Amino acid sequence: MGPRRNPAPPPPLRPAVTRSEAPVPAVGPLRLRLPRCLLDPGLVGVPVQRGQGRDGLVALDLEHRGGWITALRPLPATDQPLPLGLPPLVEPHAHLDKCFTQGRWPNPSGTIPEALAQNHREGRERSRDQVLARAERALEQAWRQGLRAIRSHIDSGGPGARPSWEALLALRERWAGRVELQLVALVPLAHWTTPEGEALARWVADRGGLLGGVLGPPDGSGRRDREALRALLALAERLGVAVDLHIDEADVAPARGVRLLLAELERQPHAVPITCSHAASLGLLSEQRLALLAERLAAAAVSVVALPLTNLWLLGRRPESTPLLRVQTPLRSLQRAGVRVAVGADNVQDPWYPGGDFDPLEVLRLAPLTSHLDPALREGLAPFTTEPARMLGLAWDGVVRVGAPADLLLLAADSWGELLARSPQRRVLRAGHWLPPPPAQLPSPLFAASMG
Repeated sequence: MGPRRNPAPPPPLRPAVTRSEAPVPAVGPLRLRLPRCLLDPGLVGVPVQRGQGRDGLVALDLEHRGGWITALRPLPATDQPLPLGLPPLVEPHAHLDKCFTQGRWPNPSGTIPEALAQNHREGRERSRDQVLARAERALEQAWRQGLRAIRSHIDSGGPGARPSWEALLALRERWAGRVELQLVALVPLAHWTTPEGEALARWVADRGGLLGGVLGPPDGSGRRDREALRALLALAERLGVAVDLHIDEADVAPARGVRLLLAELERQPHAVPITCSHAASLGLLSEQRLALLAERLAAAAVSVVALPLTNLWLLGRRPESTPLLRVQTPLRSLQRAGVRVAVGADNVQDPWYPGGDFDPLEVLRLAPLTSHLDPALREGLAPFTTEPARMLGLAWDGVVRVGAPADLLLLAADSWGELLARSPQRRVLRAGHWLPPPPAQLPSPLFAASMG
């Protein structure tokens, strides 16, 4: 499941499904600024800093041919404005089956119980065509806005399960070469103890999916959770399938799910990759207890996906009160212990979170505010680039080097400050071709409507 250092040539880009514009070849070398922490460490003649600044950006000439980077040459120190470049970003946790449902299935209270109730109501009416339409819209936006891979959890119990899987498996094939899709079966943890759960696990494994579930508050407790977790881990090990859990998405019972998972992994080590998504209640632990738990997570090679937008929206709510407790994954403490950490957007315009638009820059730009992550530092940028790429086992780890894919997200910003000040215009290069602009940069039909 780790990154392969010599990826196969990129497949030919397929035309967009919902728009007619085709990618346009990029001619000639590109002059840009790239973060030093995302460049080949062996690249000679590249300073860590630009001029006297401390932003970690370096000016380069980048040449490409046939969809690959063929040369990287440092530019002399200059004050000339140059666009900021990043590799296309990775979304480590999404819910493509339910995105864009908030309009019909709103959650005005912003609470987890109401989100779950609305989610269940929507799921009972879900059809293959509905999931196809909204997930197609999501992928179209994600591709044009600079995402190259998405791991999506799928509600895999109830009448909406099979239509959701059929739609997303079809889209995974349709979007191959543009946005890589990984699919996770999301069910109550106890489902894996049943014959139906074992059949589902085999069905998912046969289709290259992952196994998931919910561990910790508000679901389950004690012995039942332990038995269900053991059943899930045993199935995953037997089938050779990775695991991605929704765990400790709560503002009570700090780290109850993570402690249970670690106890099982220390009792019976597992070879399959294991990811903890959310792990928000770890932020309620004391520094000493958190440090010890983080060391155990690192020793067990468990990865963590932080999802600050949804967690800050749902957790710490009190009726008619401004939240004083802002519960989220303690990213920096986990990083210090050596835990692989990624940051994702999670829900998009559904009962769990009313915002978002599959724009990876939105989450990166908000991270300094939500989580005090500084993109000028390796620790602030890696959770959006190299760490999720490695967590998902993608062919390219996101490091810009000669021989890497000619894939870039080019921003109309010359510094991190400009990026954080406002959402910049962007151009997306994939396999040496410029993609059509993202929908957000096209004229809105609302303006035309307002003028009759």
